[in-house]
Amino acid sequence: MATDRFIVEVEKGKEGVDGGSPSVGSVYRSIYAKDGFPEPADDLLSCWDIFRLSAEKSPDNPMLGRREIVDGKAGKYVWQTYKEVYDIVIKLGNSIRTIGVGKGEKCGIYGANSPEWIISMEACNAHGLYCVPLYDTLGAGAIEFIICHAKVSLAFSEEKKISELLKTAPNSTKYLKNIVSFGEVSNVQRAEAERHGLSIYSWDQFLKLGEGKHYELPEKKRSDICTIMYTSGTTGDPKGVLLTNESIIYLLEGVKKLLKTINEELTSKDVYLSYLPLAHIFDRVIEELFIYEAASIGFWRGDVKILVEDIAALKPTIFCAVPRVLERIYNGLQQKLSDGGFLKKTLFNFAFNYKHNNMVKGKAHEQAAPIFDKIVFKKVKEGLGGRVRLILSGAAPLAAHIESFLRVVACAHVLQGYGLTESCGGTFVSIPNELQMLGTVGPPVPNVDIRLESVPEMGYDALASKPRGEICIRGKTLFSGYYKREDLTQEVFIDGWLHTGDVGEWQPDGAMKIIDRKKNIFKLSQGEYVAVENLENIYSHVAAIESVWVYGNSYESYLVAVVCPSKIQIEHWAKEHNVSGDFETIGQNQKTKEFILGEFNRVAKDKKLKGFELIKGVHLDTVPFDMERDLITPSYKKKRPQLLKYYQKEIDEMYNKTKN
Repeated sequence: MATDRFIVEVEKGKEGVDGGSPSVGSVYRSIYAKDGFPEPADDLLSCWDIFRLSAEKSPDNPMLGRREIVDGKAGKYVWQTYKEVYDIVIKLGNSIRTIGVGKGEKCGIYGANSPEWIISMEACNAHGLYCVPLYDTLGAGAIEFIICHAKVSLAFSEEKKISELLKTAPNSTKYLKNIVSFGEVSNVQRAEAERHGLSIYSWDQFLKLGEGKHYELPEKKRSDICTIMYTSGTTGDPKGVLLTNESIIYLLEGVKKLLKTINEELTSKDVYLSYLPLAHIFDRVIEELFIYEAASIGFWRGDVKILVEDIAALKPTIFCAVPRVLERIYNGLQQKLSDGGFLKKTLFNFAFNYKHNNMVKGKAHEQAAPIFDKIVFKKVKEGLGGRVRLILSGAAPLAAHIESFLRVVACAHVLQGYGLTESCGGTFVSIPNELQMLGTVGPPVPNVDIRLESVPEMGYDALASKPRGEICIRGKTLFSGYYKREDLTQEVFIDGWLHTGDVGEWQPDGAMKIIDRKKNIFKLSQGEYVAVENLENIYSHVAAIESVWVYGNSYESYLVAVVCPSKIQIEHWAKEHNVSGDFETIGQNQKTKEFILGEFNRVAKDKKLKGFELIKGVHLDTVPFDMERDLITPSYKKKRPQLLKYYQKEIDEMYNKTKN
């Protein structure tokens, strides 16, 4: 590769062995780690130390905040300091020990993000318990599976989730003995718990158990397991990812080093809005980073419809999001623009193009059009509270048109990152003001080595002039294996390298572009292989759609797709083309389907797709793919077998129609 600006080569690539291992590309790491990876301080041995040291160093800093509810209305954020939180954590830990739960035992935490969630997690960290987040979005079947698989003996739960937890009895009560509510416990819940032989406590009642007692904190090592994070697989049961103190500490050091190098260092004055699930690695490590810096974390009220109000009240400085949230923001802005008058639109477009051109020429976003930032884009910034300087997108790919739009209008750096639960989150992240990184996940974070491994059956060659292959990761941030699944661990962890299953392509500047998924490949009847994720990424460039699922099989010679159209774009198109009716009616109109197919063909031509990669039939569903119908995972990955089962009738109809 010509100009590896952001990476350095640490090992040469190797040719493959016929009938044996495939070829592997060179090993690269971040340019910011060319002299070695950052090492944590000697007194930082566990996640408990991250919190303990901040509480000692900055006891009066505001740590956890929630909105005060006065007369049913949400008021300002009210804060607990690091010292106040520390004192509650110590009390909670004493109560945990009083009921006979200690080091190495498994403690479940179930519910939406809240101060109590973090306090329970820190009490686990203090006493060397394995913290096992129970997924808010997985439903009772998975909750029961996790409790029994991990042998969870104590579970902390949001008040309104207790009934879900009790549904897992009697199977779960072989292991689960105690439930602690983040709030109160109703008489009905108490009776139900007692019927299953469970002890159940309200938050205040449980805190009183440890009063007057004192337990020494056990010694903790970096190699100790800190958390078992179950990931929602697209197939089969959830897998328990074992993460040690070391994984999390080294990840934080790498992210800290990166932020410092790009002059975006976190400080204790930074404020974060906690709304992405703490049960996922993305939010968990960001919150650990904020605690490491003795910064402030404010919690949302748990309702996405009023998230904007919480943002306005908190005024965060760092905003993390999954693409779904950024799509909502983008669509809202587009709606406002199309509702605005001609003058407003003309001014906006002029300002946008002026600033975008300056950014393309290499100007930093804050210097590209300061006057337009003040008079045109200020409103967008205020919509995110007015203080956001970094917007970080993760968990799924962010559409390039949304990323480039937000980079101009949000008056903040918009960075896309990539990581897995197995790599403890952040493995790649794009660099501010590098506009050519659009559509990539940026270079590696300075705590891992990366190499590509060829995937010959899909035509990906890690040694080609444009290196492509399966992304493999090596480093101290990696997981220790899947809990009680040595077989699955050995499939992905080979000679110290984690095989991600994602196919990437190195860019000339050292950024990584995710182009495919290794397993999502099928053969059409004429013997052509189709790499379906790559196609979905290409077809999602069509502005009129929100998501697309492409389908084919070895009995058919062409592809069909189920499409979730964009309400704003389709209604706008319908108005211009005299297609009447509400969104659903427009979606069923043959003219609309032909329009979408035409747009797909246009993109296919533009991207020089092969004939067999064209989509010949579409079904439009105005309801986006969702978890309620089990069509996507909590991190928005498509569940392909479930999609096929759900849309089988429509798929059959499309194939029959296009044949006739």
